[in-house]
Amino acid sequence: MTPLLPGAEETSHSLEGTVQRIVFSGSEDSWSVIRLQVGDEEESVTAVGHLPGVQVGESVRLTGEWREEQRWGRQFKVATYMSVTPSTPLGLEKYLGSGMLAGIGPVMAKRLVTRFGLETLEIIDRQPERLTEVQGIGPARLRGIRAAWDRSRDMREIMVFLQSNGISPAYASRIASRYGRRTVAAVRKNPYRLATDIHGIGFLTADGIARRLGIAADAPQRADAGVLFALDRFAQDGHVFIPRLRLLEEAARLLELPEAAVTEALSRVAGDGRAVLEAGASPEGDDAVYPRALYQAEVRLAARLRELLREPSRLPPLDADRALAWVQEHQGLPLAEAQGAAVRRGLDSKILVITGGPGTGKTTLINALIRILERKDQRILLAAPTGRAARRLAETSGREARTIHRLLEFKPRDGTFLRNAHRPLEADLVIVDEVSMVDLPLADRLVQALPLTGRLVLVGDVDQLPSVGPGSVLRDLIDSGVVGVVRLTEIFRQARESRIIVNAHRVNQGEMPVMGASDSDSDFFFIARDEPEDVLAAVRTLVARRIPARFGLDPVRDIQVLCPMHRGLLGTTHLNDMLRQLLNPRGPELQRGERIFRVGDKVMQVRNNYDRDVFNGDLGRITRVDTEEGGLQVNFHDRDVDYRSGDLDQLSPAYACSIHKAQGNEYPAVVLVLHHQHHVMLQRNLLYTAITRARRLVVLVGSRRALARAVRNNHVQERHTLLASRLAERPPQG
Repeated sequence: MTPLLPGAEETSHSLEGTVQRIVFSGSEDSWSVIRLQVGDEEESVTAVGHLPGVQVGESVRLTGEWREEQRWGRQFKVATYMSVTPSTPLGLEKYLGSGMLAGIGPVMAKRLVTRFGLETLEIIDRQPERLTEVQGIGPARLRGIRAAWDRSRDMREIMVFLQSNGISPAYASRIASRYGRRTVAAVRKNPYRLATDIHGIGFLTADGIARRLGIAADAPQRADAGVLFALDRFAQDGHVFIPRLRLLEEAARLLELPEAAVTEALSRVAGDGRAVLEAGASPEGDDAVYPRALYQAEVRLAARLRELLREPSRLPPLDADRALAWVQEHQGLPLAEAQGAAVRRGLDSKILVITGGPGTGKTTLINALIRILERKDQRILLAAPTGRAARRLAETSGREARTIHRLLEFKPRDGTFLRNAHRPLEADLVIVDEVSMVDLPLADRLVQALPLTGRLVLVGDVDQLPSVGPGSVLRDLIDSGVVGVVRLTEIFRQARESRIIVNAHRVNQGEMPVMGASDSDSDFFFIARDEPEDVLAAVRTLVARRIPARFGLDPVRDIQVLCPMHRGLLGTTHLNDMLRQLLNPRGPELQRGERIFRVGDKVMQVRNNYDRDVFNGDLGRITRVDTEEGGLQVNFHDRDVDYRSGDLDQLSPAYACSIHKAQGNEYPAVVLVLHHQHHVMLQRNLLYTAITRARRLVVLVGSRRALARAVRNNHVQERHTLLASRLAERPPQG
């Protein structure tokens, strides 16, 4: 069968019919459920998919496949769709009377079709002034109809253009929302911009569109885009720059072009400022190639930190011995010798890094500093990179703590920070927790907003996973030798009673954890299972019965399943499906494509949303779904937050989540799945980070071989960054 549109699958089916009813339509993401009358069939067909702009009465041609859904029955899953001009007067009446055009309802639609017949749409499009021949249409209504028709026509042209170039309706809708009426012109001019502007469209998709539009494989435009895409992909892996030869190798492989063509492309993008090439700066002596924004952030951050170190603080004279005695006696904060020395450093240093594992007293140290400096009327601000980390800092300090973005008064609509070097924070001291999660761009924004007389205390565990974003800020600051560093290594007596803390340190030192017997009072257990199906069975039993019965924990609220990967039988995707069926099998639900949102589901916010005051990593429960509008409500920390249809990609099922996503969070109990299926991700810092997420209980489930591999494997991919060298003002060459 010949596809109806270029790019459609050869094996797809097609349907053509009239839209009888729109059961559901998401206004922002275009996901729709429609009833379609096909030919003379008595039974209408249910079709689901991304159908932007579809209207009742409209004739449509769909491609896709039939699916049998257990809950909904037989449905046609739409891959592409086209609007077809209604071929009957009745179809035209339904189409025009559906509300698609302002000023035309069912009555006016009937009058128009009675007057102009099957030529009605052509009259509206080419001779709109003739509409005044119909009773009830005057100049004002005519202007409204013309404006609505222009918008509708633009959308149709955009959708036909995009779908005919191989773009699915789902992405076509996103593209149209991004560029508006300029969509066709923007995509024709530079289809490669889709790879950077539209979430979910990568270089290969954009390249396919470009080829359909006639852009040659060796066109300079294509080579430039490939180099920039490869550079961006390295940044997504955490690198701030990449050695020139490695970049050229990756770009040549991606583009399937000779290295000479890629070298020319790199010269062009560096010449016009889209990338920055620093000669000989790589440790191997190769040139370092940066995305422009990351180069500027690294240089600016290093310069500002050196400037801060040179400027004296406003801290009045202070007797450190008396201050330490006072805080211990009157504030009830006994300090070990190492902590006392750290407090002294905190009182003396303009910039201080405090690093250490769990149970080493970081919280006590921070609170001692706060109490002493508040006594000296110092203005202190507390912050953390995530909402959960900020709330935990507020709980342990008894003071207000905010996310770094909130602290800097971030404006999401235009991506600006109101607090900066020109309008600095009103603070003498800023304390930031969980700094291992802070990437280079955010660290740059934070330090720019610190007054030159202010001081900075950065607290974090350098042995945890690095930031998701580019850079290795905490490690670079320590390695620079320029800022003060306190390493806390002593595990305090109370902490030594917790096998969670003891085992976290054992793993960090390359030693196997010590397990508790199944009938012991331990807080750390290992359940050995080699077969994936047996691992799943053990997880089901632990989460649903054994842990709740023995420890009195709620299976949804208090138990978090973690694993290294998303894919596979033991990945987060499958684990979430299994656990939802186990813990929340029934209830009102909303279906969005392949995803289901059910009342009672545990979900995670996966992007910062400053308008709603919810942040990446926040956990909540769905309390209501709205099947008519396609939205839902989630309760976060006893606060209800509404989500519209187009916002649902900000939520992810969270019965299970990746260890990376858990960073910065703490849970009463962690069930950690480790198996040789995860072999590419089995690393010591990943295991260490997972263990340190638990407060009361850790249960490892999986193979001993996988656990041993994770403990042994201390290979951490080095991130390419020159922040430490710039801070120390050392020549960057190796």
